[in-house]
Amino acid sequence: MSARAPHRSSRPWDTAARLRAAVVLTFAATGSAFGCGRPATAPVAPRPTVVAPQRADAFLDTLQRRTFQWFWDTTDPRTGLTPDRWPARTFSSVAAIGFALTAYPIGAERRYVTRPAAAERTLATLRFLWQLPQGETFTGVAGYKGFFYHFLDFEKGYRFENVELSTIDTSLLLAGALFCQSYFTDTAPAEVAIRAYADSLYRRVEWTWPRNRPPAVNMGWKPEGGGGGGGGFEPFDWRGYDEAMILYVLALGSPTHAIEPAAWDEWTKNYQWRDFYGEQHVNFAPLFGHQYSHVWVDFRGIRDAYMRGKGIDYFENSRRATISQRDYAIDNPYKWVGYGANEWGLTASDGPRDGPITVDGIPRVFFTYAARGAAWNEIRDDGTIAPTAVGGSVPFAPEITIPALIAMREKYGDGLFAKYGFLDAFNATFPKTGLTPQAGTVRPGVAWFDNDYLGIDQGPILAMIENYRSGLVWRVMRTNPYIKTGLKRAGFTGGWLEQ
Repeated sequence: MSARAPHRSSRPWDTAARLRAAVVLTFAATGSAFGCGRPATAPVAPRPTVVAPQRADAFLDTLQRRTFQWFWDTTDPRTGLTPDRWPARTFSSVAAIGFALTAYPIGAERRYVTRPAAAERTLATLRFLWQLPQGETFTGVAGYKGFFYHFLDFEKGYRFENVELSTIDTSLLLAGALFCQSYFTDTAPAEVAIRAYADSLYRRVEWTWPRNRPPAVNMGWKPEGGGGGGGGFEPFDWRGYDEAMILYVLALGSPTHAIEPAAWDEWTKNYQWRDFYGEQHVNFAPLFGHQYSHVWVDFRGIRDAYMRGKGIDYFENSRRATISQRDYAIDNPYKWVGYGANEWGLTASDGPRDGPITVDGIPRVFFTYAARGAAWNEIRDDGTIAPTAVGGSVPFAPEITIPALIAMREKYGDGLFAKYGFLDAFNATFPKTGLTPQAGTVRPGVAWFDNDYLGIDQGPILAMIENYRSGLVWRVMRTNPYIKTGLKRAGFTGGWLEQ
């Protein structure tokens, strides 16, 4: 089995992850949890822990406020450049900027900041991005043909080192910009300017360009060439189910450079509809693939041709993926420490160390940043849990996600839940190795804890909890004409789309 590594790599030197290479990590012979897995029967899951509504609300208030504050405090207010990670200072991630733009209206609605302050920060971000140079040169630019490079340096906002021009990261940035366009609708000069800059950024993107194998959209491009896909393009296109639904919706909805509806058919034809732990759904192992597009698009009650044939919608598909991951953790076939009904969640995240070691007689393989996940077509698991996997799935299954978030906070305390909410990841098995981690901190007998927060993991926690509590992002984006056009051209019908 094969799987694309995610766009989410926060380390530019991690070439395989950054370029989304098709990497197969199969160590079935060693007993490590990497490879393919199909349980014969699903375990009987325990009843979800019942959390009193007042307690749940108080916890979600705290989590949202701390997570929002990460974006507000760590983003440069002059440029709007959001760090890929913090407190480690590396570079800005354009996807993290998209999540920051999504955070600012949430902060205004929750009164963490005033609406004028949120508008000022949003306008500074969009104006800076619009004014950054674009072109074919290797350096001194931020993007090309409307797309942005994956990472930008903090000083000038130019391409960081030799990273790729990223179609998906640009899409996540634009989704945040369009949300702001549809939220800031007042006549105040700042809000008028926000709408104009967001529109200009979106209309500038030439979606028809990165398609050396049409009708699919390519994953990325480098001006140096040599990507293996010809013409500087990457060797892979966006095909099959993952986080790139939002990319195709935006590309189909463009008023200036729209791709043809046949691209959506190309996207869906490689879906893997399978049963995993008793849940039939389109499989994709890391949970971020079931969350990212849902941050901005309310898929409840709307269906494309594929989902009409299955009798569900993409929201239900993500619910099933979430439940199946919890059931996998309850079954815990590879005997990782701590896994259970309230301690689960696999997605792309930081990890403690790269390399194999035997622990208590069991061969193990650990990783630093990796695309962890569990599905019919792939299990990639080294015992590292990422709270964003659970937090980003709160709307899909609140009865199992909220108790798990509370339980993990209470069990691990400030080692996991600190100034800005949940740190990126933890691993309760790793301390048994006796090894020194390559990053993060080990509390002997407790767990390895990451030291960093990652913008692309903070974003889904904040936004999806808000969608669960108030439906803010979904409600606002239902009014965006570009999103509606993109969905309709992809063949979606029903529900709010026809109101």
